[in-house]
Amino acid sequence: MLLDTFLPKRSIRKGVDGKEHFISFLKGVSWRVVGTLDTIMISYFVTGKIHMALSIGSVEVFTKITLFYFHDRLWELAKAKKINVQQHEA
Repeated sequence: MLLDTFLPKRSIRKGVDGKEHFISFLKGVSWRVVGTLDTIMISYFVTGKIHMALSIGSVEVFTKITLFYFHDRLWELAKAKKINVQQHEA
């Protein structure tokens, strides 16, 4: 992996599942960059105005992060309710 050459091994913590947390974080950031660039390109094709496309892209970064947060919290809530129901049935 490319990042392995730049990062010392001790700086990468492994989770219970063996996944590197820092690498997962970097992948999330890089995916958000790709998504924002995609939004900027689509906005430019639709509006034909680069300043409008950049404005939409800059707002989109924050709205997508916020929406993901609430989406993730709802999934955690649903998972907790399912576990609670299963414990009561047992």
